[in-house]
Amino acid sequence: MINGKIIKVCGMCEAENIRDVEALEGIDMLGFIFYPKSPRYIYELPAYLPIHAKRVGVFVNADKPTVSMYADRFGLDYVQLHGTESPEYCRSLQERRLKIIKAFSIALPKDLTKVYEYEKACDFFLFDTKCEQYGGSGNQFDWNILHTYKGHVPFILSGGIHSCSTHSLKGFSHPLLAGYDLNSRFEVKPGKKDTDRIRTFLNELKS
Repeated sequence: MINGKIIKVCGMCEAENIRDVEALEGIDMLGFIFYPKSPRYIYELPAYLPIHAKRVGVFVNADKPTVSMYADRFGLDYVQLHGTESPEYCRSLQERRLKIIKAFSIALPKDLTKVYEYEKACDFFLFDTKCEQYGGSGNQFDWNILHTYKGHVPFILSGGIHSCSTHSLKGFSHPLLAGYDLNSRFEVKPGKKDTDRIRTFLNELKS
């Protein structure tokens, strides 16, 4: 954690890159994307999987056998759902002792209204920028919208966070803000993170 906030890096693919990012101070979660249309899609087990950071599997409208298969194969701690999965679907995965992160795309305050249906079915929410495709756009939404969120589930902030976002992140607060999700804006190429860029970002966030 950095300043009490979870640091999650998503879209990991390569063994040495996974090892190097996990070794950075403050990394709590590493995400693996099991959505075949994603440029960061991973199927085969890499030669190294995180030992200290929690393992998060990202899915889009996958059936439960598929989620269970990847959860077992990769030893997932969390399942992150980016599709139109229902609260009932989330609860059914919780019954399999999987912790749930449900992603919601945000552009307007009204986009937060449906999250309350998931209050008892998720461990975290993830608030991302609304876009046409699943999995994010690399762009930032207006975080001020989240001041209208009055729920009880802690959330992870996602969507376009980059190396120059530290000042804005320090200026944004919410009692249920649990952490930050880093992905495409910290990459050398899809699925390979720039470790030095992440390290610099975390040091600036901490200072």
